[in-house]
Order: sequence, then structure tokens, then C-alpha cells
Amino acid sequence: MRNLRRLTNTLQYHRQLTSRSETTDTFRYPNHTTQVAIVNDSRRLSLKSGEIPKQGQGNQAAPSRIRPIHIGAPNCQRSRRNKGNRRLSCSYASLGKMQATPSEDAKPQDPLKSFERDFCDLPPYQCEMSDSAPNTPGPCSTSALPKKYYRHAAHRVFVNRSLHLENIKYYGFDMDYTLAEYKSPQYEQLGFNLVKERLVFMGYPKEILQFEYDPTFPVRGLWFDTLYGNLLKVDAYGNILVCVHGFEFIKHHQVYELYPNKFLKLDESRVYVLNTLFNLPETYLLACLVDFLTNSSDFVRVERGIKAGDLLFTYKSIFQDVRRAVDWVHSDGDLKRRTTQNMAHYVKKDERLPTVLSRIRESGAKLFMLTNSDYTYTNEIMTYLFDFPHGATPDEPHRDWKTYFDVIVVDARKPLFFDEGTVLRQVDTKTGSLKIGTHVGPLQPGQVYSGGSCELFTKFINAKGKDVLYVGDHIFGDILKSKKIRGWRTFLIVPELVRELHVWTDECQLFAELQNLDIKLGDLYRDLDSSAKVKPDISQLRTCIRDVTHKMDMSYGMMGSLFRSGSRQTFFSSQVVRYADVYAATLLNLIYYPFSYMFRAPAMLLPHESTVAHDQAHQPPPPLGPVPAATGAASVAASPDESARILAGTAEHVKDSKDLHRASSIVHTRPSTPTVVTHTHDEDYSEEEETPSGAESSTEAVRDASED
Repeated sequence: MRNLRRLTNTLQYHRQLTSRSETTDTFRYPNHTTQVAIVNDSRRLSLKSGEIPKQGQGNQAAPSRIRPIHIGAPNCQRSRRNKGNRRLSCSYASLGKMQATPSEDAKPQDPLKSFERDFCDLPPYQCEMSDSAPNTPGPCSTSALPKKYYRHAAHRVFVNRSLHLENIKYYGFDMDYTLAEYKSPQYEQLGFNLVKERLVFMGYPKEILQFEYDPTFPVRGLWFDTLYGNLLKVDAYGNILVCVHGFEFIKHHQVYELYPNKFLKLDESRVYVLNTLFNLPETYLLACLVDFLTNSSDFVRVERGIKAGDLLFTYKSIFQDVRRAVDWVHSDGDLKRRTTQNMAHYVKKDERLPTVLSRIRESGAKLFMLTNSDYTYTNEIMTYLFDFPHGATPDEPHRDWKTYFDVIVVDARKPLFFDEGTVLRQVDTKTGSLKIGTHVGPLQPGQVYSGGSCELFTKFINAKGKDVLYVGDHIFGDILKSKKIRGWRTFLIVPELVRELHVWTDECQLFAELQNLDIKLGDLYRDLDSSAKVKPDISQLRTCIRDVTHKMDMSYGMMGSLFRSGSRQTFFSSQVVRYADVYAATLLNLIYYPFSYMFRAPAMLLPHESTVAHDQAHQPPPPLGPVPAATGAASVAASPDESARILAGTAEHVKDSKDLHRASSIVHTRPSTPTVVTHTHDEDYSEEEETPSGAESSTEAVRDASED
């Protein structure tokens, strides 16, 4: 809309320079065409979205000339197309000064010479969106509506399902990669090196110590096929988007040989999903090992593994060795010790953390921490994160990190915590050891607990599933299980969003180019129907689309975007949409919203909704040819008079049915259309639920009053 306002200002200036009684200019945008009619006597503008009218056609008089302005072209130049009709093509990333170079035969006094000079300096001019008559607002037009306010992209919380923070009674937080965000790629590099050393200790060749971690290769959400040793990027249904064996990207026909129909069912006995940020070093190490063992002269490649003399290394056994090494590094190895020894190098520290937690409490909600880490490591990390000379505000004294939470649970063993769980025990905060006995009483403030189950935990805190908003980074252990089993509201942390948003904005010309190619593809088929015998040549367009899509993918990294491959969403993306109510790059983005905020989800449009405009005229499509006379059951569309007659007959039938209904002994023969709100689509809480026990709702009170 901002583009249209500025272009309108320019045309207002253009109108002042011309002596014609009426001029009509047309602007082409990537998604629509806007016709701007400038009428001198009324001094009003009418912007019309739709096709460019051809001169001399239609009910209106033909315009004196039409100037198409194509925004997004590679260069900016004016060229003569025909007599009295010039063309100005401009390309710019933001609305600033526009470079316009007139052609050699342009007239010296052409008023558009001032286009660049005055483009940004003109006063605003009122425009009215019209779908039919000039200066008449369209009944369903949305482009005339004010633009919705959005916070800066880096501060946004993105919404899949509407969430009213005012209804949240408990905010829960994971620690690793949520409260404590590890620095990338430093932390992944540390884990990668430690797992390499462990594999060498287990008997793998020392040459693998030469591997260096490359953060541009791995991406979350890949599948590892333990049968063929391939890393797979798939969509929500198991269709293979990218296939990599080691560092070799498998070609299209080779993928079909291994996976019929380029499809693989998610079978836990064969496929391991690398869902977490902790899996990134593991993902890259699997690719390194498969590539090294496949191409080493000491090994021979076989269909499902590598052979060295009488020894066979299946891809599944290699995967199992890597898994055991990773688990050992995290549980018994030096990963935690090395991390706590150099906190500043591996852990991000932000003074906004105590502030946002304190403000949540001030809103009336309670906080708990639920982490799989042990108490000793948790205490060291959290002490560092809250190590400021002040508390939540500069004038507040420093306080211990545990005072920011109402309940703290360590060693939770998620996702088992959301199923049967484990024994709930108290932690001795002085020694870090567990106290004997099972905790069966209420949860005490300031006390740290270990283990337990979600069923017992929610019973102790007296909370229903939708009362809890849980914030975590693990799409399976934190988000999927808490949503699917317990019905908690979920907030997914996706640190990769920072990179994703940078590419989305910085590489906008690639998205525009892909959209332009799609428009050209549609134009090739514009005038063709089922009677067409000649097939248009789309080979060049298909190649261009493939090349631009590849450039887009490579802008994110070797494996492409976390959320999509071309136009298709990834398996990880589908899980985010399905299980995460909201998501953001960091939980600190909550600081930019009031805790009475209602996150309202945008409509998830299907293709028939996203590609058909609301203000498109509701008229039957034009016939392809002569319409045959109606015979038997095959009849043509009814005329308006006939439609009115049918509707009148239907109304009489309904009236008769109502009379029959009154005389019948059947209580209900048809449902009645509700006249009041019966359910809410975007909220979990209704007015009836919020009404105190024993009090009648406002709807009931109104109904009772009317009956009296």
C-alpha cells in the first residue's frame, strides 16, 4: 500500500503538468495490475486492480496512452514501444530515488523527466480502491484497509494458533538452548571434536581426527537412513526432497533406484530423525564418516555398508557407534565440564533474561523450569546467566536465580516425563545429591525436585493443560509430547530463525524472480483449453525455475532452508506448524509484548483461497462456445428469472415444512441456525468458563430477562 501511495503522489504531480482532461496510467506489480485514472475536474484518483484494458475495447473510452511501469526489472530505462506510448522500467529494493534514463528519441519537454526528482517529495493524495465504477470502493477490497502493525522481525513471536497470554497461569521453561542459548558454531564445534575423540577411542581410524566442523552443511530435521547411509531432507509425508550420501548429493534417477517414488516411510527401526540442535554435530559427523569410509582405499563399498577384508561395517552399525559416542560425551564425557570452564565462549548472557521472567511474575502468572540436565550443571549455567550486579531492574539488588521460579524440576527425562515419568525426589541443593524417598506432598517454594511425571506435576500445581505455556527448543521432547499427550500450549525456540529471516529479506530478488517466472508460466497457458492441440514449450522456463530455486536453497546453506526446499515445506516445518502454537528465535522476544497480549493466528489459506481475490466478481465464467439446448438431466445454467422462481418455490417448500413440523410429534426435524456465538475458534477460554461458579452467564441473564 505504501508503494501505491507514493506512485499516486507522483501521478498527482504528473497530472499538474499535463493539460489533458483525463489520463490513465497502468502499473504492473508482481501480483496485480493497478490502473490509475486521473480526472482533472474531480481531482480524484481511482485505483483498479485487474487486467490492463486494451485501447479501444470495453465500455469506457480508450485512454490516450498507457504507461506500464514494471517494478523489479533488472535495469531501469525508458524505451519507445510505439507512437504515443512509452515504457518506463524500474528496479529498486526499497522506495527511494528511481533512476530513469530516457531514450534518445524522447522529447526534451517530457513531463516524466521530473519523475525521479519529485518522487519522494510530494504530499499524500487520497486514493479510493474500486472494483467496478471509478471512485467507488469495492465491497470486498482489502487493499484499502489500514496495514496491520507488526513489530520488528527480530523481535517477533510468530503464531500458528491463537494464544491469549492473559489466560496463561503457568509459564514453563526448558534450560538448554532455551533459557541458556549456546553460541554457534563454537558449541557445536566442541561437541563435534569430543565425539571424534571418543570414536577413535572406540577403534575408528585416527584419520577422522582431521575432520573440521562446517556449520554450512548440517540442518535440523534431517532423516538418517540406516539402511543405505543417506541423509534425507523430506517433506511432511516422507517424499524425498534432498538425498546426500556422505558429501555426495545423489542425482534424481539414483534416488529413484534406492527409493521407489522418491518416498520413504518413517520407520523408527530404519530412520533416525535428527531433530535437535544437539544433533547438528552428529549430523555432520555421520556425513564425514560415510564419505571417508566410502572413498577410502582401505575399504570396499557394498550396498548397505563398507567392507574391509573379512569385516563388514553396515551403515546401521556406524550410526549406532556414533549414537553411543554422542550419549557418552553428553552424560559421562567432558562436554559439560569444558562448557562450564569457559562460559563466556560457549554460553550467551543477556541481562534481559531476569527482566522478562520478573515481568511474567508481575503479570500474576507463575513460573517453573523443567530440564533434563542434572542439578549441578543446571546450577552452574543458571548462576552464570543471572550473574549481574543488579536484579531484574538496575535499582533492584541481585538475587539468586532460583528466586525467579516457583517450581524447579531437573533430571526430568523428557519425553518420558509426559508419559509414565519417573520417581519424584527432592534435591539437596548444598551437595547436589538426591534425598531418599519419594516426594508425595505439595511442591514447596525454593525447593528443587528431580524426575516425576507430568500427571503428578500438574496435579500438584493445580493446572489444566491449556493453563500452561511451555517454552522449549526440542520439537519432539519439549513441544510434540507436551502438546499431544498433555495439551499444553507450546512455544518453540528456533535460533535458526535469525539466519532464515536474513536470507528471506536479503535475497528478496530471488523470490521476486521466481514469482515472475511463475507469472510467465501462467501466461503460456492463458488462452489454451482442452481443445488445444499444440503444446507450449516450457523447457526453458522449467530450467530457469529450477536454477532460481537452487540459488534460493544455497542462500541458506548446503542443505537449504530449515523450513522448505523450493516451494515445499520440510518435515521439520510441518511439525512446527502442527505442534508449536507460537515460535520465535529466542524467548527474550516476550519482552516486547504485554502479558495481556492476544497472539492471533493468520488464516491458513488453501490454494483456492490464496489465489482467488475476495473482490473478484461473482459471475459465471464465459461459455467456451455455443451452448447446446437443455436435454434431459443435462441443462444449462438457469436465467435470473428462473433462479428467482426456483428460490420462491424453495421458500414455499420451507414454509410448508415448518407447518408440518409444528403439527408433527417429532421434537426436532432439522437443526436451527444459531443466533448467538456457540463456540470460539481462536480462543481456548469462553465467557462461560471465566464466569464464577454459581453465577449465570450474560447470555442466560439476557434470555431470562426477555422471558420475564
